[in-house]
Amino acid sequence: MGFAGFAQQMKYYCDMKVLMVCLGNICRSPLAEGILQTKVQSQGLDWEVDSAGTGAWHVGELPDPRSVQVARENGIDITYQRARQFQVQDLDNYDLIFAMDQSNLANILRKAHTSAQEKKVHLIMNQVDPNANISVPDPYYDDDGFEQVFAMLDQACDRIIEQWV
Repeated sequence: MGFAGFAQQMKYYCDMKVLMVCLGNICRSPLAEGILQTKVQSQGLDWEVDSAGTGAWHVGELPDPRSVQVARENGIDITYQRARQFQVQDLDNYDLIFAMDQSNLANILRKAHTSAQEKKVHLIMNQVDPNANISVPDPYYDDDGFEQVFAMLDQACDRIIEQWV
């Protein structure tokens, strides 16, 4: 069996596969992955949660230390994560893909080849305020923004579970 067949078969071993996407995969999407993974585990859901970045600058790196710190302060460990770049095959391998902002949403949608792929892609804060198209701000250049980002993503992850369970 080739990789595509194996990946398709693996999809059926969990109920839902969710991918969080930001620009570099070191600030927002690792937090979103960690928050949702913690909520999924606490509810005993059989979901796979991952994250990626549309850019390749940080591939292989740990999340930003400030993301690690704010996650730790909220009882979440994200130090097992390593940045990776979003790939076209992610559109087939995941059931839901959440972009952190409009720019990343557009970058993901440009890679979609079918309407089925496009329907998987959502702006994450639209889970909280549908059609408001609010972006999660990139805290990379703002040391004080990580707590706000955590709070936004925590609320969005609650809504994801409410909507998709």
